[in-house]
Amino acid sequence: MPCERKPMRYGHSEGHTDVCFDDVGKCIVTCGSDGDVRIWESLDDDDPKSINVGEKVYSVALKNGKLVTAVSNNTVQIHTFPEGDPDGILTRFTTNANHVTFNANGSRVAAGSSDFLVKIVEVADSSQQKTLRGHDAPVLSVALDPSDEFLASSSCDGSVTVWSIESQTQVAQWKVLQKSSDVSNAKSLCRLAWQPRSGKLLAVPVDLTIQLYDKNTWTHVSTLSDELITQVFNVVVWSPCGKFLAAGTVGGNLLIWDVEAKLCIERQKHEKGFTVCGMAWHPSGGRIAYTDTEGCLGLLEDVSSSSSTIQNTKATAAKETNDYDDLFDEDDDRMLDEGTSDSRTPVKKPIMDDDDEDDDDLMPATGRPRNRGSFLDDDDNSQDPGSVKLDGLPEEDGRSAVVPAVSRPIYEGPMPSQPQRAFQPGSTPVHLMHRFMMWNSVGIVRGYNDDQDNAIDVEFHDTAIHHAMHLTNSLGHTMADLSQEAVLLACEGTDELASKIQCLHFSCWDTHKDWMVDLPKGEDTRALCLGQGWVAVATSALMVRLFSIGGVQKEIFSLPGAVVCMAGHGEQLLIVYHRGTGFDGDQALGVQLLQLGRKRRQVIHGEPLPLSRKSYLAWMGFTAEGTPCCIDSEGVVRMLNRTLGNTWAPVCNTRDTCKSKSDHCWVVGVHENPQQIRCIPCKGSRFPPTLPRPAVAVLPFNLPYCQTTTEKGQMEEQYWRSMLFHNHFDFLSSSGYEIDSEGQSQAEKEQQELLMKMFALSCKLEREFRCMELAELMTHSVVTLAIRYASRSRRMALAQRLSELALEKANQLQEEEEQEEDDEPAYQRHTSGEYRRSSKMSSRQAQVENGCDEEEEQEEYPQEEQMDEESTETRKPRLNPFKKGGKSPERPSPKPVSREGRVNPFKVSGAEKSSSSPAGQPRTINVLDSMTMSSRKPATLSGTSKQGKAPVLKPLAPKPKSKTQATLLQMSASKGNRKKQEDSQSEAEKMKPVPAATPPVSAENIENRKPKTGFQLWLEENRKSILADNPDFEEMDVIKEGMGRFRTLSAEERLNWTERAKGDSDPKKRKREDEAGRVDEHTESDEGSAKKKKPLDTSAKLSAFAFNKE
Repeated sequence: MPCERKPMRYGHSEGHTDVCFDDVGKCIVTCGSDGDVRIWESLDDDDPKSINVGEKVYSVALKNGKLVTAVSNNTVQIHTFPEGDPDGILTRFTTNANHVTFNANGSRVAAGSSDFLVKIVEVADSSQQKTLRGHDAPVLSVALDPSDEFLASSSCDGSVTVWSIESQTQVAQWKVLQKSSDVSNAKSLCRLAWQPRSGKLLAVPVDLTIQLYDKNTWTHVSTLSDELITQVFNVVVWSPCGKFLAAGTVGGNLLIWDVEAKLCIERQKHEKGFTVCGMAWHPSGGRIAYTDTEGCLGLLEDVSSSSSTIQNTKATAAKETNDYDDLFDEDDDRMLDEGTSDSRTPVKKPIMDDDDEDDDDLMPATGRPRNRGSFLDDDDNSQDPGSVKLDGLPEEDGRSAVVPAVSRPIYEGPMPSQPQRAFQPGSTPVHLMHRFMMWNSVGIVRGYNDDQDNAIDVEFHDTAIHHAMHLTNSLGHTMADLSQEAVLLACEGTDELASKIQCLHFSCWDTHKDWMVDLPKGEDTRALCLGQGWVAVATSALMVRLFSIGGVQKEIFSLPGAVVCMAGHGEQLLIVYHRGTGFDGDQALGVQLLQLGRKRRQVIHGEPLPLSRKSYLAWMGFTAEGTPCCIDSEGVVRMLNRTLGNTWAPVCNTRDTCKSKSDHCWVVGVHENPQQIRCIPCKGSRFPPTLPRPAVAVLPFNLPYCQTTTEKGQMEEQYWRSMLFHNHFDFLSSSGYEIDSEGQSQAEKEQQELLMKMFALSCKLEREFRCMELAELMTHSVVTLAIRYASRSRRMALAQRLSELALEKANQLQEEEEQEEDDEPAYQRHTSGEYRRSSKMSSRQAQVENGCDEEEEQEEYPQEEQMDEESTETRKPRLNPFKKGGKSPERPSPKPVSREGRVNPFKVSGAEKSSSSPAGQPRTINVLDSMTMSSRKPATLSGTSKQGKAPVLKPLAPKPKSKTQATLLQMSASKGNRKKQEDSQSEAEKMKPVPAATPPVSAENIENRKPKTGFQLWLEENRKSILADNPDFEEMDVIKEGMGRFRTLSAEERLNWTERAKGDSDPKKRKREDEAGRVDEHTESDEGSAKKKKPLDTSAKLSAFAFNKE
């Protein structure tokens, strides 16, 4: 008969514990890290006597009415039992004593300490002490043999030592343990135990085995093990008769061996898998008490029946023949122990050997009744060969009823978890008379069910939504949900009445504000939720029924498993259900996320919902911004990360704010902006009472990143938390909602500031590769700031790589804009800014075919051109520069247009080009071309960098690559060029008095005098090939085809064409400048300097930010 494992109960606060029985086994005595010693009359004792002996108690021993404890104040104290009166201090150490134990008659106490010493003290006279020195590390445990001749001790130095008490010398030592620096770091407590009465054997837990040493020869004589054990043994204890040995592991396994037969006769598992750190065998041998590192106390009952049965069955085992060997082969064993090694183990010996064949009946691995073997043969056709043959065997000694039990297979794998029941997030348990039926961001629904009243109160946080309501609960509603439109209630069905759904649609504009629906007979409501204009109800028939808010039945669909909970927000429906059976305390949950708007779709298709080990789902819902969020029973908050493939990111652990293990946080809402969790702290329980009204606390988010105590770890956590919690901006905008653009831009600014700070920190630490990794996360404009910081830090290789990255980001930005413009159904705008056209409107193409589009093209093109030079001449209308004609395409003949072109407000002025490069200097200057000279003059470099950086700080608009490259790379120029820049600016200051109407006129003239771009030059040379391939193309078709081919060119090829176009246009530009008057030149300089001042101010601000941490 297997022993029975009683449910664990709370004994002490979380931490190390120890346990023992009194002399007669009437009481259980425990100690813990809370400093208390508790005396339990039984496991069900709800009011144990408590004795406070210090701040922490590490070990306890009881004998002859004397209670000895090892306390954290470095002393070993003695108290009377059961009174608990202090009776003095037995001995002191310089550090904590880790273990104390009595000898067989209770006259001596042995103690081992972290100061490497072992002391043996006489209880009657504490001055009579013996000190054993020889360990090189803290002592883990001590044990006195029954004859009082020897003492065994284990230590963190990896040794187990046997001492002669009389001579205080070592008589034996075995280096069998793993070394560690302290008790807290040791893999095992290595609690030693001598065999009672004779003391012949010393049991030592060594890794996954129990080693037995003979006292007469000090040699290893036997090993006890079990191949199902994968965790280190922590503590061993002998039965009072000395025939059985019990052991506990750090993984929560409890095993009992018959030492003589080397047979494991009992296997049990801690219900939560916590480390077993204390064990004690009842003096009568019938029970084993054990404690874990979480402060809980457990009990194994009926251990004696298991122990005695083995003795009674040995006589029968001797009469059995070897025929049993033929009943089971290797394959049968493998079926029982799938995934284990092929070696023979003591577990299988009762089946294979002549002895102890009935021991199989004594060792159910999980503590469940024997009939659990029906998992493997639950039908009439699944009998194994052994049971078939045994039915025909003759009865021997009237014990034939025992024989079939030998052949029944035993399931020894993981046990299935109890699936959690369906619940409403934000509600307290149904069995309470006064409970919260719903607490969310809209309001509170309270339910009262007592002798006086059965009612429901609805309270709104914002009374502008609706006034408070009091409803009679005549139908016995147990589920509720609340939104800004309605209150939804539901009750389960009975034998006579069907399950009902009731909705109070208080936002309805007609007079009938409620409706009710009866579910089909035998179908009960399990979960419900409200959304924007819809109602969802999950039932016991594994179905979800959708209704409109007015009561119209809509779609019905099935779920793969029983529902756990549901939540709604706007058009989103979140469903959690059991996708399978969990094992070893885990829940196997799946999640579905549906969009119920106009475009109905399933976003998450039943993927597993991640939970902590051995936990269950405690809350599921949406943040105020509409992001799915879940919380498990361990307090871990997880949020859906839409940008990483709809994965769940842990963002907080509410248990970090709880002072005690029994405290919890009951969540009522989650917000992303501001970042906070609204919850109710519950002391000593998982949910709050309805009265008095609980106070809501606010918890911050904290992503579990590594090394958050360092500056680097803190900034990394802040950056990725900001990234995660501002994903809702993209989701809301894509769903058609208005978003707070100011808040979004502020969040992006904070993110880029954090990146720049991490970049500066990495620069100081000389982590240049890490700097590049951070720069890849930066925006285009912040990369240029990083280039400047690297230049000032004289990290030239880093600055060069950053400049290449900036070019790559600029090209990538242009390609993305091109792609976006190609996807637009309206007029398209080419990235080079030369023209806009529609590729999808057939009416527009018809105009092109009829020749009616030329004048409109002339008006549209100048709006998108980028200004490379400025002039104050009056703007002249231009022909389409791509139209074939007798004139040269470089100087198209003027043609009147119906209206003046509009100025593009997003264009970046090219005034700096003529002033910063007066000598016709090429615009593709590399950032390192003049770095050697500039690096010696940091002040001059800073000024130059500001001028070169200025245009980049403007909002990025579609523009030619040559422009972007010049902006990025023309950051350091020669000394002479910088002087010319200053001269031109000073002259512009002198010529500043210009009519106010001049700047816009100059802007128009600049567009008129725009030189050819790279695309125009490429089209001129490739026009013939396009027409040869497509002879029937009109002019606009040629341009369209040319655009497509030009985009397929590599970035380098397009850059070359742009530079060629600029080279061709420079001489003509100088010619036009010579023909222009002196006033035009002054106006141009004045406008150029005016346009530079604003960017310089912005650059100065960013520069100050970049260097304020130095």
